Amino acid sequence: MAIGTKELAPTELDTFEDARLVEELRKAKEELFNLRFQSATGQLESHGRLRAVKRDIARIYTVIRERELGIRATPAPVEAPAKAAKKTKKAASKPEAAEATEAADAAATEEATK
Repeated sequence: MAIGTKELAPTELDTFEDARLVEELRKAKEELFNLRFQSATGQLESHGRLRAVKRDIARIYTVIRERELGIRATPAPVEAPAKAAKKTKKAASKPEAAEATEAADAAATEEATK
């Protein structure tokens, strides 16, 4: 997936897990750095690309922050069918474990964004 395209629409970002969002953010920041370097040395061909990458970074930050505030739902992690069935039984019997997992995910996301 290319950074700075319409493929990074907020609806698609909703399907990404937190770790993937952080990875996309890292890639976008790296690309922005490279574009700024090209601009400073006079090698940049498309100045519109800078704007598109900045907007992608803003979109990713918005999704991360909305998840922290509980405005957007965090997607359920994708697991193998056999493991999902086992975890579903455990999760149904132990709701505290699910709450602890959510709290740990939120803490990990907060640390990753700092």
